[in-house]
Amino acid sequence: MEKDLVEYIAKSLVDDPSQVEVAIVEDEKSTILELRVAPEDLGKIIGKRGRIAKSIRTVLQASTARTGKHTVLEILD
Repeated sequence: MEKDLVEYIAKSLVDDPSQVEVAIVEDEKSTILELRVAPEDLGKIIGKRGRIAKSIRTVLQASTARTGKHTVLEILD
């Protein structure tokens, strides 16, 4: 569910949605979502001073609050 949420938000923001990839890395205590986009769309995902990335992380934390599992979003280049 979290993967679909991040993928949907990222595809809505970028110019080339076919380049959006979200990988899940499971850990004992947390889940890491690795987001990859086209190099020219990286700035659109991060935003000025990281505001968009912070907003995506906030929405992700709110969606996983009930489960109690810690979810981290990493934006890879």
